[in-house]
Amino acid sequence: MAKKNVTFFCKECGYEAMGWMGKCPSCGMFNTFVEAPSEDSGKKAAKTDSPALSANAYSWTDSSVTVRLTDAGKENYKRVSSGISSLDLLFGGGITEGSVTLVCGEPGIGKSTILMQIANSYKGSGEVLYVSGEESPAQIGMRAERLGITRNILICSETRFEKVAEQIKNNKPCLCIIDSIQTLYSEQVAGTPGGVAQTREVTAGLIRIAKTNGTTIIMVGHITKDGTIAGPKTIEHMVDTVLVFEGDATGGYRIIRSAKNRFGRSNEIAFFEMGEKGLIPVESSQALLVAGRPIDSPGSVLTSTIEGNDALTVEVQALVAESVYPTPQRMTAGPDRNRIMMLLAVCEKMIGLGLGTKDCFINVIGGLKISDPATDLAICAALVSSARGIAVRKNTLILGEVGLSGEIRPVTRIIKRCLTAAKIGITTVVLPGSCRQAIEKEQAGASAGKLPEFIYADNLKEAIDILFS
Repeated sequence: MAKKNVTFFCKECGYEAMGWMGKCPSCGMFNTFVEAPSEDSGKKAAKTDSPALSANAYSWTDSSVTVRLTDAGKENYKRVSSGISSLDLLFGGGITEGSVTLVCGEPGIGKSTILMQIANSYKGSGEVLYVSGEESPAQIGMRAERLGITRNILICSETRFEKVAEQIKNNKPCLCIIDSIQTLYSEQVAGTPGGVAQTREVTAGLIRIAKTNGTTIIMVGHITKDGTIAGPKTIEHMVDTVLVFEGDATGGYRIIRSAKNRFGRSNEIAFFEMGEKGLIPVESSQALLVAGRPIDSPGSVLTSTIEGNDALTVEVQALVAESVYPTPQRMTAGPDRNRIMMLLAVCEKMIGLGLGTKDCFINVIGGLKISDPATDLAICAALVSSARGIAVRKNTLILGEVGLSGEIRPVTRIIKRCLTAAKIGITTVVLPGSCRQAIEKEQAGASAGKLPEFIYADNLKEAIDILFS
């Protein structure tokens, strides 16, 4: 009897071990190791007649060639337009043939809708295969009728991977959509559909099909309640592109971010509006993020964040109120909570706000998640504004990274941020004093008349005095 190999690996980072561990030595998370039992892969592949997961059926190449970097030529990738210009930007200029893309987001946020629209407008020559393990052909037909789909798409309601691989082999589609990867399972792999072992091995099988046959594959990945992709974290590293829906599923607008892209820039974002005919691209995203902003309202400030190659002017709101709980609440929607806790400590130490008995809430309007340190000073200004009940200066953009000793450090791409903000009426920019030389150099150039007025500050206390004077 063949000995069964038992492997445990972390759901968060994919670290593998021969036995269960309470804490992952790679990412430091607790209770994330799960068991993935499987027989010896070489013996199992030799016994089975199914080509689905066999290494000989869908492989890259049998010969391994080593070349020097100076001799490595450029690979010519063929890009195909999705028919939606905003999505082509996220893919880096179009969907690369033979690539594998993972689309993830909350339930009901519009993943199946946008994929149906891509299937309808995809510019590739050939059939489009839509594989759904969650809906019947009649249900898919109802959605297609509602969205006004005109293309005669091939529909396959199947959950067994071997059958899906057979359909791809027989129909040879130019685009295959899998909705969703958690519903597929292989008879050659132990575990339930959506489990760690099944999801990882089925994803690997789809990648082998895409790279060998040149079939473009886009698959849906569900996320858990804490916002992470369900299943092993390693499927993010296996695919070529990861598109993530951000924002509230109940709102009218959607934000799609390219969290990973091997064929273009990552962290590019696109804005869409949910309508009766599906997701409609929003051209004026700048106006969308600051639309309806309250004037002279304490706790509301404007800042700029770099997303991909663009500078976005966003509104940050803060609410500081007396706590009714023994432990004051600290909640964020948009910024990283750990960084907010650090900024609260800096404000407490350097300004003396007295936040120890008060609840603090930070929100970025529009559901956008930001991680740019250039927004630190704006967050501190919003907290001070709400705590004191005083609004900041009108039409002012606030930029600067705040250090633990209260100093304001320089930010990158300062000119691009200011030029973008000036288009929506920003007349004054408060920024670090260390950016003075770069600003003066730019003001001496041709674009001097387009830039707003600049006020420099070297530390947090000085910047707060300027903003509320």
